Amino acid sequence: MNNTISKEDILSELHKIIDQKIKIASLAIESAKESRDSDTKSSAGDKYETGREMMQIEIDKNTVQLSNAKQLKDEISKIDCKKNYDKTDFGSLLVTSQGMYFISIGIGKIIINDKMIFVISKVSPIGTILLNKKKGDIVLFQNNKIEILDIL
Repeated sequence: MNNTISKEDILSELHKIIDQKIKIASLAIESAKESRDSDTKSSAGDKYETGREMMQIEIDKNTVQLSNAKQLKDEISKIDCKKNYDKTDFGSLLVTSQGMYFISIGIGKIIINDKMIFVISKVSPIGTILLNKKKGDIVLFQNNKIEILDIL
């Protein structure tokens, strides 16, 4: 596929994005734990408890983000780049009249080699419309006709 984007290129970029999310969440958890654990009890006991509770809330929030990022990583690891698709499905790359769509996880728009790819989940509004379509099918999304030119 010269001068086009491959699924391998997209998956590589998605791994970078998700790894960055994992790193940020992990660092935020560590930072909040250090702040919580280094906070010394002062004569103002309520202030101490409030600060510790706020740090625990921050830890909990980032733990959820870390878990979600790891789940996304697990999902994209299931994609077989060599699989050929007759119909659009999880792991398929669609070349359409309105751009390229990669049905996998809901990340949104990414740019690789100056080309824009919409990385969508199959349960997103556009994903549900594009799911199980064939090359040559035309779908309507937000009053726009989208023709499926190729499925990779």
